[in-house]
Amino acid sequence: MTPQSLASLLSIASLLGVASPLLAADAAADETPRPNVVLIFIDDMGYGDVGFNGAVVPQTPNLDRLAAEGMKFTDFYVGCAVCSGSRAALLTGCHYQRVGMKPVLFPNSSEGLHPDETTLADMLKDAGYRTACVGKWHLGHLHPCLPTDQGFESYWGIPYSNDMWIDPANKIAEDVLLRDGVTVADLKAGQKRKNAVPIFKDDEVVEYPADQSTLTKRYTEESVRFIQEHKEEPFFLYLPHTMVHLPLAVSEAFDDPDKTLITNAIEEVDWSVGQIADAIDAAGLGENTLIIFTSDNGAAVGSSLPLRAKKGSVYDGGIREPTVMRWTGAIPAGAVCREVAASIDLMPTLAHLSGGQLPTRKIDGKNIWPLMSGEENARSPHEAYVLMHGPGTVRSGQWKFYPWPEGQDRRGRRPGVKPSEFPVQLYDTVADIGETRNVAASHPEVVQRLQTAYDEHVREIEANRRPTASLVRPEDAPSSARPANSRSNRPNRPASR
Repeated sequence: MTPQSLASLLSIASLLGVASPLLAADAAADETPRPNVVLIFIDDMGYGDVGFNGAVVPQTPNLDRLAAEGMKFTDFYVGCAVCSGSRAALLTGCHYQRVGMKPVLFPNSSEGLHPDETTLADMLKDAGYRTACVGKWHLGHLHPCLPTDQGFESYWGIPYSNDMWIDPANKIAEDVLLRDGVTVADLKAGQKRKNAVPIFKDDEVVEYPADQSTLTKRYTEESVRFIQEHKEEPFFLYLPHTMVHLPLAVSEAFDDPDKTLITNAIEEVDWSVGQIADAIDAAGLGENTLIIFTSDNGAAVGSSLPLRAKKGSVYDGGIREPTVMRWTGAIPAGAVCREVAASIDLMPTLAHLSGGQLPTRKIDGKNIWPLMSGEENARSPHEAYVLMHGPGTVRSGQWKFYPWPEGQDRRGRRPGVKPSEFPVQLYDTVADIGETRNVAASHPEVVQRLQTAYDEHVREIEANRRPTASLVRPEDAPSSARPANSRSNRPNRPASR
């Protein structure tokens, strides 16, 4: 229905005093056109690594601009404190345990995300979007678990973390670019080494080993090309950056010897965000494109301050992420959302915005568009956001609950501070953002409520786990076992001060 014909019909209906549900629905849809979606998922970037959360070093002017032009989320959680589980939750709207995913997959893993699961790409592709994944996948490196098996029409990137190795079972492109004296015969014979990872195009290895210093730049170029090629049609771009996962690497333009390597890497990622936002704006798509920026877990090298702990922990420093969203004219500029929201919420939210169909299988996310749009008095849809990762945790309003005693999580131990002897932990995250004062003894009713929520969640997930898929390996493929030279080849320049 064209805008002109819609206006005519509405005018006739108004004259006749008729209220048409169909016309009302069309009018509402016309008022909020479905957006393109750019989802930028950084690896290992912490809450305190960005200017919009108070960082002075590194400098992140492009991310700060997105926050000024859109909405900052102060209490946005991911589904896992490490790589694969977090990505599974993001793309399926499910807690990673529900879809059977392990926290981290490796090149010698035999499983991946089941293609029967509906991903964001599946849902948006069925809704008429063009779909692309550029960057780190980490949900299965062989069929039937590659991005092109999961709703993405194209893929360019590395299939897992950059500190891993190549699986000799990977398909090698005829025109593969090989470096460091490696030959196709070497790869087929099973040669591999740690920190030497392949670049895939769709389902083939097109480069090996990847020049990691160029990854951020090349991901950006691929992403901008996709935006330019599909600016006349709805598109979904998923950009899971490799950086700032160890080993850190930057392009020549960002290799400043006067700064730490982690600072350089974060600043190059910030540059990448600026390039993509500029490409959106240059194409005249700012008012029709939702840009989402967040991280897969807390900092490994950088800063998760003022939060407690880092990557791998279910204290907030491991799972509460720097997050901004911009959709010009639809998300209020310069706004701040302090309600609890999560990466699992993107599936139902994007279904709502795109007109896509949610999967028939149970998911865990909730529609957070009322929060994103700045609706008055909008509240978190999560009465209790429960994570089973590690020893487990629950976030509910101001409260963060841990059904285990302080000191059990080595990543969350505080040097020189004696842990509380109480058998569980409860923190007021508003009054005590660093989770330093266990107030469980003073709030037994809150402890009981959140313990019940946790126990019920665990029982439900355990009763309804779904399987992963088995990777298809040629019978004659050499072993994908971890290489013997497992010592990390990290740069010797200090990664942080």
